[in-house]
Amino acid sequence: MAMDSENEKMDGGETDRAARYPNESLRSTARWKKRLLLVGCGLVIVTGIAWATSPKPSLLRDAAREASKGVIDLDGDILARFDAEVLSGIQLAGLELADKADWYTVCRRISLALVGTGMSLEEIRALEQIEESDRVRWWTEYLLRDRRSADYLAERLTRATVGTNEGPFLIFRRRKYANWLADELYANSPYDELVRKLITANGSWTDAPQVNFFTATINDNTNDRPDLVQITGRTARSFLAQRIDCLQCHRDYLGNVNFLASTQSTDKAEQNEGSSPVGSTESDSIELREGEQEDFHRLAAFFAGVVMENPFVGLRNKTEDYKVRLLDASEETVIEHAVPYMPELLPKDGAPRQRLAHWLTHPKNRAFARATVNRVWAMLYGRAWIQPVDSIPLDGPFPKGFELLVDDFIQHRFDLRRLIRVIIYSEAFQRDSRFKAGEPTEKHEELLAVFPLTQLRPEQVAGAIHQACRIKAINEASSIISRLELFGGINNFTQAYGDRGDDEFEGCPITIPQRLLVMNGDFIHERINENPVMNAATRISNLATSDDAMIRAVYQAVLNRLPNETELAAFREELCDDKEQGKRIQVEDIYWTLLNSTEFLWNH
Repeated sequence: MAMDSENEKMDGGETDRAARYPNESLRSTARWKKRLLLVGCGLVIVTGIAWATSPKPSLLRDAAREASKGVIDLDGDILARFDAEVLSGIQLAGLELADKADWYTVCRRISLALVGTGMSLEEIRALEQIEESDRVRWWTEYLLRDRRSADYLAERLTRATVGTNEGPFLIFRRRKYANWLADELYANSPYDELVRKLITANGSWTDAPQVNFFTATINDNTNDRPDLVQITGRTARSFLAQRIDCLQCHRDYLGNVNFLASTQSTDKAEQNEGSSPVGSTESDSIELREGEQEDFHRLAAFFAGVVMENPFVGLRNKTEDYKVRLLDASEETVIEHAVPYMPELLPKDGAPRQRLAHWLTHPKNRAFARATVNRVWAMLYGRAWIQPVDSIPLDGPFPKGFELLVDDFIQHRFDLRRLIRVIIYSEAFQRDSRFKAGEPTEKHEELLAVFPLTQLRPEQVAGAIHQACRIKAINEASSIISRLELFGGINNFTQAYGDRGDDEFEGCPITIPQRLLVMNGDFIHERINENPVMNAATRISNLATSDDAMIRAVYQAVLNRLPNETELAAFREELCDDKEQGKRIQVEDIYWTLLNSTEFLWNH
């Protein structure tokens, strides 16, 4: 009875306590919910870190799968003939020939050319799974199928065709234009078709992004019409590699611009068109002449009918005369549209821009193919084969092997990917940039006895730094945050470093302020300071199994090669701190040292 009484008192006490503190049970439940929430957040963070630091990223599985498919072989003997002709020029000059570069170096060149960065550590690990003899070709094919290459090459073409200025705010969409070019390149559309779409574009700058080629030049002075001088100059430079801008206001007294004037009749040309070899010309029907002021304005007259009377409709064609006051003339003259050379290739019928587009991209108009080959060469090598990139003499002379690439490009329907493959797979592209003994001269580089050294362009410097400081490749599979960080970081760095503008293949020496920006700027320090999720320096120091493995991983991530024994020994002495924090700082120092090295800032 005493026990029951005691229990009743206790029950009554708890009842009284619950009555006195009715919110205590709710607070207890809330505490458990908070604890569960914290545990859940912790699990999410741990899972995220584990996924981010996984030593078996998806690209490695992709590599094993893609390697089983092999690589694409080029049909025909173009590589053998090209290599032989280049070699003949080297031997004729009596020059020493550099050895073949190692696969690390060649694959870094390909990455810089096609995506504007070096290889990530993840990508190097993937390549190591491929047979060494297949690595260069596999990497080329992998990047050509990667959207990054289409986006990067499209930006190079965007600069060539509309420049770097943002143009008129309301009627110009540079990003849409670049994306349209990237879509065309990603689909591997024949380049002549792409250019015809540009030249004949109609409609709105948003619905038909290719019309931004024209709207980029509209300003208050042109009265809602494209600037015909700019359009004509860009068309001639980008698609014909002819700098005829100087002819707009005077005759070429200095003889800098030469045209090949055909005396062949149109009827004869039409009769022979089906039987002549692709791209051939008859020497007895061609004569050389200087450019004239009328040449520029006759070409500009093809664009005279492009108008934008209604912003909702966009650009359209209208029949209008092209008038200009020529030299020594007292009043304006109506100029009829005409092409400066090979008029037999110009169709008799059709709208002016359609006729121009047909003439411009005609297989026998070799200037179009030469301009494209030279520009693609500049994208891959970092500088044009014939310099400057947008000025090629119509009558030559041309470097040995150049016309072979032009012929192959025409014969295979202006296939850009094939052209890229031929250049990359050639012996010239895969040669070392130096000899085992002695230094190469400008003549060695000119005749391709060695791979020519070129400084990285500003966007390549920024992209290479950002990618080197990340373990995983930043591509379409990356998170939107990673891609935005890359995009914003490159833009900000390039603006501070100095953009080369439209003429990006013109070489410029690295300045002291640029060096100091790389050495002391926040762009590097934010990417090498301690961060176990994002920064490669921290992750390598945490995951490496030994000091030597740590140094090798840093070299692969930054310079895309392995260190030699001297370099390994020098940095091994630096990693003497047994404390984890001290070793992380030392790895950051190694990262900073390699990112500021001359080797990192050059394509070699």
